Amino acid sequence: MYNVTLTEVIRKMELKNLLPDIDTDSIKITTPAVNRMALQLVGFYEHFDAKRIQIIGNVELAYMKKQPDEVILPIYDRIFQNKIPCIVFCWGLQPCDRLMNVAEQHGVPVLVSDLRTSEFIARAVRWLSEQLAPRISIHGVLVDVYGEGVLIMGDSGVGKSEAALELIRRGHRLVSDDVVEIRKVNDETLLGKSPDITRHFIELRGIGIVDVKSLFGVESVMLTQNIDMVIRLEDWNRETNYDRLGLEEDYIEFLGNKVVCYSIPIRPGRNLAVIVESAAINFRAKKMGYNAARELYNRVTGSVRKKDEERSSTES
Repeated sequence: MYNVTLTEVIRKMELKNLLPDIDTDSIKITTPAVNRMALQLVGFYEHFDAKRIQIIGNVELAYMKKQPDEVILPIYDRIFQNKIPCIVFCWGLQPCDRLMNVAEQHGVPVLVSDLRTSEFIARAVRWLSEQLAPRISIHGVLVDVYGEGVLIMGDSGVGKSEAALELIRRGHRLVSDDVVEIRKVNDETLLGKSPDITRHFIELRGIGIVDVKSLFGVESVMLTQNIDMVIRLEDWNRETNYDRLGLEEDYIEFLGNKVVCYSIPIRPGRNLAVIVESAAINFRAKKMGYNAARELYNRVTGSVRKKDEERSSTES
């Protein structure tokens, strides 16, 4: 199971730590979900997930302030006994001394965010979902082409890095070369990124390592990108029956998510960068509702139907 330390959360979300003496490096966050405390403040603890970051907004704080000590202090004690990782006050709200004392006794960090409650929850869940997502590493090249994340796969030496370099020269952006780390953010989204050690580098056989960011500028690279489609490069084989229309799409599966996959045969003289660009544009057109293969099929079938009708009319 993956985790992030509370220190990383504090740094990323720009939180103020009101109890800095508590060791936040030892506190691990293991779930991307957060919990906005409501029922727990009235004493209902069934289905309470104490592993989540606990959130307090305007409404919750207003309720807490109105409760007398004999009511609210046992509730605070019960909540903190569950060893929650932390409690975050949004809107820049300041917790009362009663809560601070109980939190310090139980060693639970109290944090403050200047963000609105809904905005903080959205940002925290999105970032934690990426950091805690299941992941694998594969051999390939990930580039951003017209806003589509294109994962180029194939055997070593088939030309993946060379195709990526030409795409970069044509204004597209590199995410990762050689090794792509894929994270399953949700059932529909696969996020690709580069390992830190090889970020922004491309290996070209016969030349060596090329620093894309230094050669082509910061606009030529990206840190992460969704994986929208896969292009598999393979050596041309006369015996293989390649798809020439594209009416039926093939898929490849990563971490249980299916991604559209196109197999492209490689022959001398083929411009791989143009082919990848065309595949990305065609894929984008399909997402917007236009399928060129289906349009051609409809034209052909319509023409055949029209000729059959004319033939029937002539015979009659």
